[in-house]
This record gives sequence, C-alpha cells and structure tokens, in this order.
Amino acid sequence: MTRDASMTHGTLRTRDGHRVAYAVAGAVDGVPVVVLHGGPGSGSQPGVLRLFDLTRFRIVMIDQRGTGASTPHGSVRRNRTDRLVEDIEAIRTRLGFEHWGVLGGSWGAALALAYAGTHPQAVTGVVLRGLFLTSTREVRGLFVTSRKRALGAWSRLYDAAHSDRPDALLACCHALLQPRGHADATRQHKLARAWRSYENAVLASASSHRSRPSLTNNTGSRRNARKLIGKYRIQAHYLMHRCWLGETRLLALARRAAAAGVPMAAVHGSRDPVCPPRNLQRLSRAVPTAHVERVRAGHLTSDPALHARVAHALTTMFLPTAHEGRSLRRAA
Repeated sequence: MTRDASMTHGTLRTRDGHRVAYAVAGAVDGVPVVVLHGGPGSGSQPGVLRLFDLTRFRIVMIDQRGTGASTPHGSVRRNRTDRLVEDIEAIRTRLGFEHWGVLGGSWGAALALAYAGTHPQAVTGVVLRGLFLTSTREVRGLFVTSRKRALGAWSRLYDAAHSDRPDALLACCHALLQPRGHADATRQHKLARAWRSYENAVLASASSHRSRPSLTNNTGSRRNARKLIGKYRIQAHYLMHRCWLGETRLLALARRAAAAGVPMAAVHGSRDPVCPPRNLQRLSRAVPTAHVERVRAGHLTSDPALHARVAHALTTMFLPTAHEGRSLRRAA
C-alpha cells in the first residue's frame, strides 16, 4: 500500500520472522472493518477506501505476509493460510477492537470466510466480492480453460514457464519462481511479467470498458521487478496448495461462522472470468441465510455496477441506521 498522510501505519512482528504491515483510515469512532486483499500476493490497494463512507467507518487494510509493505517481501517461508488468519486476529487485538466486520475480495473472500469460521466471536459480519472457493476446479480454470479468453497472452506465459503441457503450467510457474538467488532473476521477471499480462487479459475479456487492475506499469527498476516476482511467487505457492483450504473445508468454515451468528453477504459479477458465478450457489447451499447478489459485471470493483453493490452491501451490513436490524435474507 502507498504511504498516505491521512492514514496511520503499523507493523505486526510475528514470532516466526514476518513483519506484517497494516494501515488504518477513517473516523476514529467509526464502525471497524478489516479489508482482506486478493491475489494471493497482491497487497492492499488504497482505492478500496472508495467503497466506504470514511466519516462513519474505521478501515484497517492488512498487507498479508510477504506482500505490499510487509517483509520479508515475497517470502513463502511460514506463509500459509492459518498464519494469515492468526495475523488478522493479532492485529484486531493490538488495535483494541472487540470485534469488527470483514470485507474480502477474490482470494480475500476465501480468507474472510476462513477467518470468520476460526474466530466467529470477533466478527460482526462478512461481505464478499467475487468469491473464490480455492478449489482445484477454479485453479485449473484459470491456467487451462481460460486460455481461450486470451490465447496470445497465455501462450507467452506458457513459453516463459517452459511448460510441456497445459495441466503442468502452474507447477512450472511455481518451480521457476522459487527463491534461487540472482542467477535466475531475469527468467523469473520474464515469467512474472507474462503472468501479469495474462491475468490482465483474462480480466479485460469480461469487461465492457478498459479498466485494469491497479498495477504499476514501471517494470524497469530492480525494485519493481522484485516486487512483481514476489507477488507471483506467493500466488503460485498458495494455488499449488489450494490455499491450505479447498472448497469442502472452506464452506465448512463458512457454516461454522453462520452457526455462530455471523451474517454474510456476497456480491458476484455474472461475467466474472476468474471466480465462477456458480460459487454463489455453492455458498447459498452451505449457508442458506447468506444474502447473495449477482451483478452484471466482471471481477473487479473498478466496474461501476459491482462497486455500487459492494458499497451498498457494506452500508447495509455494518451501519445500523441503513437497515432495520442486521439480519439479511438470501435473495429470492
């Protein structure tokens, strides 16, 4: 995340050698909500604050292990989902919030459910955008099926990974991006740039306008090269392990949170090319009380329709004057 004078910044030093950066913005007495970014590996984006009325919310953005301002950057050592969940809880305790709401998008939506299912007593509600269920089906869809959306960009990624068959693409990316000193830095940077280009092309394939993810275009400096390599090293690390969750376990955690009284709302783009819209149905079957909404949009909140509905879900869920009561019912 970028440094901004309107935010306060902090660092959680973990017992296992990570420094987890976080930033706090909004009203001091506002309703607390923690924002969990996607990727995995992307880092927080301050643009997410546009979803909130900062005169009424207190927003905490966390750079997950190895991402953004967290260090060591790009590290996959002791970097897995259960550690991220405990980092979130440790930051809540440090900041003195008795409980808080959770917003998660894409991978962040999966992490939000994992956190809420592990620490339901700390969560007032969960809002999900573009739900990722960490299934093998979804990961294969991204690396194999979605090549039809951006065949040229996929071919460049395939070549950069030195893959010998489509089903091996993720494994080849993972192997090549492992820390190996400076000898392979050029090859790793080429692969990371190809992965980013493919990711952008897939996202753009479902969009009715020309918006792109918030990624720097400056790939020339060594620092930016290291950051890009680190992002996709972490992403490959998580996807190779189904994020240490998998769909069955993740939905069980969602049910556990709901059984403890945590309300849930999910907004999903009907044209989402990364996280299948049918994930809403899977969540509804697991948690019938969840309020789910399909919007004619893609994956990113840069899409105005998706942005508007996520902002509405946040207001409805967390601001007591916005809705009579806090209970939400599943859309008919």
